[in-house]
Amino acid sequence: MRKNIYLETEKAGARLREVRLTKQMTLSQFYTPITKHIGNCSSIESGRRRIGKRLSKEILEYHRINPRYLNTGMGEMFLRSEDPAEQLPQLEEGVPFFNVNLTEMTFGELQVFQDPPEYYVNYRPFNDCDAYLPIYGDSMYPKFTSGEIIIVKEIRNRDIIQWGEAYLVVTDEQTNNITTVKLLFEHPSPEKIVLRSLNPEFKGDTVIQRGGIKRIFLVKGKVTRNHL
Repeated sequence: MRKNIYLETEKAGARLREVRLTKQMTLSQFYTPITKHIGNCSSIESGRRRIGKRLSKEILEYHRINPRYLNTGMGEMFLRSEDPAEQLPQLEEGVPFFNVNLTEMTFGELQVFQDPPEYYVNYRPFNDCDAYLPIYGDSMYPKFTSGEIIIVKEIRNRDIIQWGEAYLVVTDEQTNNITTVKLLFEHPSPEKIVLRSLNPEFKGDTVIQRGGIKRIFLVKGKVTRNHL
């Protein structure tokens, strides 16, 4: 018997709001195709009302939201398949590992990672992250060595940056389609950000416009491979 994945959680409303804002939709645009009680949905997002299982199921299926994300805040925000049932095997505990070069990865507007994961890593301290990714190159040595695996979590509030920490930054065409891991530093202009390599052999900062950032992920940890 299949376990019911449409669970009520205290934070589901806040996550629904995140989904709606990610899709750049108003309350009316997001909920009207599903229910006429928009006021109730506003109360759900603000946490004043709990979401029922039936409404939860209808919202998840209409907007193709990943049930695991709604219930736990972990994993991809949206389903990859048109059929939610096809996603059930991927609702296992853990975070996807993508065995591809960062510069070759495809990042979607709604779905963060377009490439299929090779497997899932279930290590609870990092289960709130979005992906395990290999890192290549020496620009961030000795913090990250080529061949190690970084664990990243997407930052949705870009006004909160931990300056001096490592981030995976993905930019748009106007900013040369950069996909790189660098230390971030504050720029005198609030509209810009400084990207800096850690390896002293890679001299010179890269300054980009904040508006050119498509995706930004905090590097929360790494996995070191021992080659015997």
